[in-house]
Amino acid sequence: MAKKYVHIHRLRRVYTWELPVRLYHWLNALVMVALIITGFYISNPLVISSHQEASNRFVMGWMRAIHFISAYIFFFNFIFRLYWGFVGNKYANWKQFIPTGKFFFKEIWQVLKIDILQLKGKEHLSVGHNALAGLIYFFTFIAFGIQSLTGFGLYASMSNWWLPKLFAWVPAIMGGDIMVRQVHHWTMWFFILFVVVHVYLVFYHDYVEGRGETSSMVGGWKFIEEEAFQKDKKTAPDRRVITDEKK
Repeated sequence: MAKKYVHIHRLRRVYTWELPVRLYHWLNALVMVALIITGFYISNPLVISSHQEASNRFVMGWMRAIHFISAYIFFFNFIFRLYWGFVGNKYANWKQFIPTGKFFFKEIWQVLKIDILQLKGKEHLSVGHNALAGLIYFFTFIAFGIQSLTGFGLYASMSNWWLPKLFAWVPAIMGGDIMVRQVHHWTMWFFILFVVVHVYLVFYHDYVEGRGETSSMVGGWKFIEEEAFQKDKKTAPDRRVITDEKK
């Protein structure tokens, strides 16, 4: 009689996303939605007819106020994330986002084959961000900087606070407010495209890999194969990694 062996799929519960990273993520998502909606309205306001006094229908004023408040939150949240890239755990570290060797580009190619060709059997590549996601996030950080520069550059001439006035030089080097506004608008479309692709890939990888990709950004924990965890531990050890082994 042939013997049958049962393979036990060993998983380790790894605390991947620290609380500051999760707070940054959800706060950033909230203010980006507010900035995009109000930005569209400011660039092309609706014509609203009403018998009320104009002071009671000051829609543009409210849109601008929400946009400016969201912009300040966006900016300081971005500054905090830059700081956390140096003091957070290894999954938040800048090494996760900047190509540092051939293995980085090899993994990017593997992820592209999975995401585009939907290959099976090679889904488990990393514990934190895979290399492609890390590289894309690096570009989003650059876009964050562009939005901050152009946004405060446009606001500098009408603000009385010293912070926006620090960016008064931006329109001068970019050829005026019109060009600054165009770059600000184009970068907004980059974020819209990023959000669509990001949401799709998060749910897709959660379905394919079954690691708790979606819930990890709420609770911080992911379920990682023991082999993948040990490989990640050898290549990028971090004493602060918290785990809880599950079988």
